[in-house]
Amino acid sequence: MTTDPVDLTARLIRCPSVTPVEGGALELLEGVLSDAGFDCTRVDRGGTPNLFARWGEKGAKRSFGFNGHTDVVPIGDETAWTHPPFSAHIADGELWGRGAQDMKSGVAAFVAAAVDFVTQEPPDGAVIVAITGDEEGDATDGTIALLDWMAQEGERMSVCLVGEPTSPDHMGQMIKIGRRGSLTAFFTVKGKQGHAAYPHRALNPLPAVARLMDRLASHELDTGTDHFDPSTLAITTIDTGNPATNVIPAQAKATINIRFNDAHTGAQLQSWLKREADRIQDEFGVVVDLEFKLSGESFLTPPGAFSDLVSSAVLAETNHRPELSTTGGTSDARFVKDHCPVVEFGLVGNRMHQVDERVPVEQIETLKRIYLRMLRDYFA
Repeated sequence: MTTDPVDLTARLIRCPSVTPVEGGALELLEGVLSDAGFDCTRVDRGGTPNLFARWGEKGAKRSFGFNGHTDVVPIGDETAWTHPPFSAHIADGELWGRGAQDMKSGVAAFVAAAVDFVTQEPPDGAVIVAITGDEEGDATDGTIALLDWMAQEGERMSVCLVGEPTSPDHMGQMIKIGRRGSLTAFFTVKGKQGHAAYPHRALNPLPAVARLMDRLASHELDTGTDHFDPSTLAITTIDTGNPATNVIPAQAKATINIRFNDAHTGAQLQSWLKREADRIQDEFGVVVDLEFKLSGESFLTPPGAFSDLVSSAVLAETNHRPELSTTGGTSDARFVKDHCPVVEFGLVGNRMHQVDERVPVEQIETLKRIYLRMLRDYFA
């Protein structure tokens, strides 16, 4: 008897696990994995639900790990959905619901593959499943908490597959072997409020902000590297909160986000931004306060045995040889990369976070077969 990944996906979608609510999703998976002989441990931290499950001996010489999340983003306007967002309705060969693509199908597929593999073809080694309920939120007590607990308990994955959606258009199109880093900088430029008719009695922070933002946006960070596109810098907001047309404001704020490749580190970029802020202070006589949020460093899992194994499984089941890519945003792979080699492969992600999120049933079944083939080939 095999585990049906479509049915498991539907059961997960019916769990309203909007970050940070667990919604019953991890309880469901713990039951499925425990019944298959996995040792399961809840690793909740800071109000975040997390699940660790291992089949096989602790400290096994070889262990294949899966990582994913069961939390989902809010549904938005429920009346705009064709089918209720937690109904897991199936119509025209598609399974509808929040999390259908991101990423309850991926979790269901690798759990189903892992259960069938260890019960039908017990490997010489261990299979580990690490699932968080906090990927869509702050991600401070999710996969990080799982990895901290694993280090404390002596648990280890030899390699890890993160089941995020990775393909833009068709199944088997792309494997992620790395991700860009993400750095957000918050600028507060302080001047002196005054009457717009008497600008010499005020110190307007807006020209300083405009000059600073122009310099940052005009700067070429790099031209790309062997495996990454050029880094990008986006101005995301400039605010003064000033409704009056005859008042020079006392301060202005601006925010930028940098998505950077492996030519940079977060610390290097922060140093550059501080230098530019100091330069503006000297030129305009304003005060610039600067705060940072580093969501993750750039990383790369160099092409090799693990990416070859994943590529071969994808090719065998889809007849598509996947591209090795580092495009897209951040994922929890940015944390796993400090633990073991990690790559990402999952569904097509063309409807993630949208109203009427849905996934073709056939893709879920194909994804389970790919994951099962990975396990067989890894332990062969």
